[in-house]
Amino acid sequence: MANILGKRFTVHIFGQSHAPSIGAVIEGLPVGFTPDWDRVRAFMLRRAPGNSALATARKEADLPEILSGLNEKGETCGAPLAMRIVNGDHHSSDYEKLKAVPRPGHADAAAFIKFGGHNDIRGGGQFSGRLTAPLCFAGALALQLLEAKGIRVKAHICEIAGIRDDALDAANPNLSAISQEGLSVVSSDAGKKMEEAILNARKNCDSVGGIIECFVTGIPAGLGDPMFDGVENQLAQALFGIPGVKGVEFGAGFEAARMKGSEHNDPFCIDDHQLRTKGNHHGGILGGITTGMPLIVRMAVKPTPSIGLEQDSVNLYKNENAPLAVTGRHDPCITPRAVPVMEAAVACVIYDLILQK
Repeated sequence: MANILGKRFTVHIFGQSHAPSIGAVIEGLPVGFTPDWDRVRAFMLRRAPGNSALATARKEADLPEILSGLNEKGETCGAPLAMRIVNGDHHSSDYEKLKAVPRPGHADAAAFIKFGGHNDIRGGGQFSGRLTAPLCFAGALALQLLEAKGIRVKAHICEIAGIRDDALDAANPNLSAISQEGLSVVSSDAGKKMEEAILNARKNCDSVGGIIECFVTGIPAGLGDPMFDGVENQLAQALFGIPGVKGVEFGAGFEAARMKGSEHNDPFCIDDHQLRTKGNHHGGILGGITTGMPLIVRMAVKPTPSIGLEQDSVNLYKNENAPLAVTGRHDPCITPRAVPVMEAAVACVIYDLILQK
């Protein structure tokens, strides 16, 4: 099914951007688990809109309401955990003209064709980044379960508008170096330049994109399978489910195509009685299976397609060309808010892989 992620730890997401609510049904949680709800809310707040001058002005509390799955003590009881988030601050009238004139770069035209014009255009409907809120809820739970096993998942912004952050050591990444406030970067100077680029794009009624890099440390070797059930396959499926993601790479990624085998190969060694590699161009995965080295994955996030500049489009009902300048409230760059979404998606997949093993 299109809206379900995972095999053993499954997350079924439902709702639309301007529907009464959005939410998720989660199965595969261990029985007797008591979530730290303060940490869940703090994690979801990182994605929530209206908390920064760099993001959309739409304000949503994103408070999860638990519908089922807990006993009287607040512990998971074996039943599916169902939750919902009530949608509030939406301006549906901003999308009236988009029923006929689709936004370039958005799913409007494809959805119109797929669903015969019955798609919900308000806020992008089921194609909206709003649907990543319940994904972050599921990811916040998975992160707590992984942490109990000594596994950490942390992402930082590699690049926004061509401005690059400092790199972390691929073999021994210091995840504590990533800022916990403002933009998720290692270099504060790079972060300031990124902020300036985002604000400049907003001033010019335009948008910019970026690249996010995620590390998983403490991950055991032996997770995943070869061919079509590899760790890369399952992570890529989850990450491409995040609206706006146009590319995913692991380890050295596309740079590997420019290297020689003698440069790309990571020599094996025994370190403290453990099998390791001296480098980590492979990003912690070989043959679709984790090696025990830090897992490294990056995703490319496109510029927000909703921009105030006039663009060429068409009138779907009149079958003629039509200009379009998008109004309403939109992020000039969705990359900063996509950082916790990437962490959530990666955490869900890694926890699912552990259950599969």
